[in-house]
Amino acid sequence: MRSSEREGRAGLLYGVIAHGLWGFFPVYWKQLSGVASSQILAYRMVLSLVFLIFLLVALRRVAWIKPILRDGKTIALYFLAAVFLTFNWGTYIWAVNAGYIVETSLGYFINPLINVVLGAFFLAERPRKGQWFAIAVAACGVLFLTVQYGQPPWIALLLAMSFACYGLIKKKAKLEALEGLSLETALVF
Repeated sequence: MRSSEREGRAGLLYGVIAHGLWGFFPVYWKQLSGVASSQILAYRMVLSLVFLIFLLVALRRVAWIKPILRDGKTIALYFLAAVFLTFNWGTYIWAVNAGYIVETSLGYFINPLINVVLGAFFLAERPRKGQWFAIAVAACGVLFLTVQYGQPPWIALLLAMSFACYGLIKKKAKLEALEGLSLETALVF
């Protein structure tokens, strides 16, 4: 098996695991429904920062910190990303605890469609013909779910837009994923 095939299979496995865990998050957040959403969000930020610092130190990936602190443009970009991420996390936690679980799920179905639009508009990305078919099928599914929901899915749209904007900013950012998330989390903290 070639290296690219192994990486592809590993990526698929990681994706399945990540989405599986993501699917269980509403169960976790719902168990905390007696705690204010803002408090849960604050704990999430603090504990994420502690975990990321531990990870950076354990992996010896701290050399990037000093140069970045002198780069105002990068700091500003990551601060903007952190604002979108915090808004997304806060909205998601609040919505789950308020009983809008279906609408939060719909937001993450809408998100890839918004990513396509932002990618085309800001990054000059152009889907191929087969991809357009997949986009159309996904759009029909989202439209069907939205009609079934019976009202405008404002929470879903807020989640989808905030996460899509976060993703667009991260596409323009220069740090690796671990370092970038660490910087965002530190800035939010």
